Amino acid sequence: MGFHEIRFPLRVALGTSGGPERRTDIVSLSNGRETRNQRWARARRRYDAGSGIRSIEDLYAVLTFFEARAGRLHGFRFRDPVDFRSCPPGRTPQAGDQTLGTGDGARLRFSLRKTYGDAGGATQREITKPVAGSVLVAVDGRPVPAAEVSCDPATGMLEFAAGKAPAAGAIITAGFEFDVPVRFDTDRIDVDLAQFQAGRIPTIPLIEIRP
Repeated sequence: MGFHEIRFPLRVALGTSGGPERRTDIVSLSNGRETRNQRWARARRRYDAGSGIRSIEDLYAVLTFFEARAGRLHGFRFRDPVDFRSCPPGRTPQAGDQTLGTGDGARLRFSLRKTYGDAGGATQREITKPVAGSVLVAVDGRPVPAAEVSCDPATGMLEFAAGKAPAAGAIITAGFEFDVPVRFDTDRIDVDLAQFQAGRIPTIPLIEIRP
């Protein structure tokens, strides 16, 4: 198996349905109460690309993409139609959007991540497929020149240049766009043109690949 650094057809992705899935065990007790246990520390995203197909051309583009990935064998990039920035929809990413960590005067590498939270709690998501050229970085609110920091679009690892490690106690933040690493969750796509022209679209499941 492998991963192809290529994005799923964008015009189809914009109409795709799906989102995060979590796994929670719930046990109902005899007194009417219940206990809940979180089995997954992080959500895993699932999508149905079939809901984004609007024409025969879209269908052919997905079939071609499916064949190039050999079905479930190879992963690829997918742009979530709602959640693909370090900031809320409709805004432009800024260098202060997400906190990545605190400097110690020697550490050069930091992982991109996104925090989802409110007054009741928060969870963090590791970002491993940032969009190349979209990452903006700041240290204690001051933008870092591109010559002093780089980000690997294949891993989401941020690295400061030698001698440019953030000072002890300095807060590192970043803004970015990103894709979701996914694969097809099927080795078969059923196409019936008569049904398709009547409004019935095929189901094409995608599932997130966890790092």
